[in-house]
This record gives sequence, structure tokens and C-alpha cells, in this order.
Amino acid sequence: MDAMQIRSLLFVPGDSRRKFDKARQCEADALILDLEDSVALGQKEAARQETAGTLEEPRTGQHLFVRVNALDTGLTLQDLAAVMPLRPDGIVLPKSESGADVSRLGFYLDAFEAAHGHRHGSTRILAIVTETARSIAGLPTYPDCSPRLWGMLWGGEDMAADLGAFGNRRDGRYTGPYRTARDMCLISARAARVEPIDAVYTDVKDTQGLRTETEIAKFDGFTAKAVIHPGHVDVVNAAFTPDENQIAWARRIVQAFADAPDAGVVNIDGKMIDRPHLRQADRVLARVGRA
Repeated sequence: MDAMQIRSLLFVPGDSRRKFDKARQCEADALILDLEDSVALGQKEAARQETAGTLEEPRTGQHLFVRVNALDTGLTLQDLAAVMPLRPDGIVLPKSESGADVSRLGFYLDAFEAAHGHRHGSTRILAIVTETARSIAGLPTYPDCSPRLWGMLWGGEDMAADLGAFGNRRDGRYTGPYRTARDMCLISARAARVEPIDAVYTDVKDTQGLRTETEIAKFDGFTAKAVIHPGHVDVVNAAFTPDENQIAWARRIVQAFADAPDAGVVNIDGKMIDRPHLRQADRVLARVGRA
């Protein structure tokens, strides 16, 4: 799972086989089968059964995550009991408020993997970490909370409700509290050495706005973006795929340090390149399998 190079994660309602079948036909790197917000309370059990059925189907190249219900709902263990026998690649934890929540989920996964004979640690965790006001205060607690933690995703929709706000954007741009949450998620994920994942873009028809937001996210350091519509996948994949110039530059950096393994800094075309640049070059090449 550490080697997963994911650019796009598409949410799919867990109770809709039709939407799952459609999602499998797109180029999303990962699907998030959703048992939480997209499923009405009275449909939770039906959604668990439907999601388990989709996990039983032959796997394609897409990674399959399951978003369970939040820990404070009393539904999390039922969700896990339904899907863990089928070996999802990861569990998405909504409304995570601290590293302690991830640790708690990790203990649950320990037990389910042992019970079903799965390799210990094979199920990773993607935590959604900015959905409540309280969650912002918990962002510094994620480093070393669990070796299962693979990524941290920020979200502004639930947070707006928790803040009592009338929205999270003005003139198409996030307002202050949400920009703060976004930036803190990015920094906290890097501090925890896990993947920082950008929030969904909710205007399904505005592909230009999606493209702009995704390119800014990549520029700032996010490595992937969650999406809610198959039509957004190609835009997101294109933005997070290094182009040939970026690949060529990254290869030159890697080669320069290979030629001077003891150097802290190398000179390429008159530019001073240091070890942090090398780490970034390694990331670029890893995303295209050319490291």
C-alpha cells in the first residue's frame, strides 16, 4: 500500500451497484465505497451487503476503500464486520478528530485481520481530518498515531455545518476558515509523512474551476484529490501526472546526486539543488514508475 500512487479517489454510494459499475469504467485510481453520508440511515444494512458484494468481484487496477460511519455513531464495527472479510485496500475514517481516533480504528483492524487471516497491517487508513471545529485542534496529533495511516483528507462541507456557516466559498474561492483547514491538513500530513489529499470540488459542471483548484493543490504539495463525479477524474489525473519536462528535470537531479553521493548540494545549469529537491524528484519519478 505504501507504493500506491493515487491521484484520484472517487466516492461511490455503497448502496448503488449501478454507480459502482459505472465507476469501474473510469480511470479513477481508487474508489471509495461510501457507507456514510450518501446512505440514508434506514439503508445502512442494505448498503453494507451491497458493498460486500462489490468487494467480492474480481479486482481491477483500482484500489478499493470503504468509508465507514464515524466512530461516535455506534455503526463503525457493523460496517467493518461486513466489509473486512473481503479485504478492502483501506478504510476511510470520517470526522476523525485526532490521532487517537486513527489508533482506535487501527486496533479494530488488528482484530478483524487476525480473525480473517489477513496479513497484519494490510488494511490502511485514510482519515478525513477537518470536518469539525474540534478536529482542527487535533491535527498535530497524527504523527506516529498508527502505522496504518496512509493519508489525510480535508473537507469543508461538514465543517461549514459545524461552524454554523452559510457556506464555505465566496466568488468561487474558499473563505478564511476553510483555507486554514486546508493548509493545516497539508502541513499535518507532511509532518506525519503520509499523503495529503485535497477536498472534493462540488460543482459538477465547472471543469475549469476544478482544473484550476487541482493545479493549485498540486503546486502547494497535495498529491491527490477526492472527487464525487466520474467526469472529474480525467481532469484530476492529468493535473497530478508529471509532464515530460518535470520527469526529465527530476531524472537529472537524481542522476546528479548519484554521481556525487556525498554532496549536500549539486549545481545543475547554474541552479543550486539540495537534498530536499532530491526528495521531491524521487516523488515525481515514483508517481510515473521511473524511479
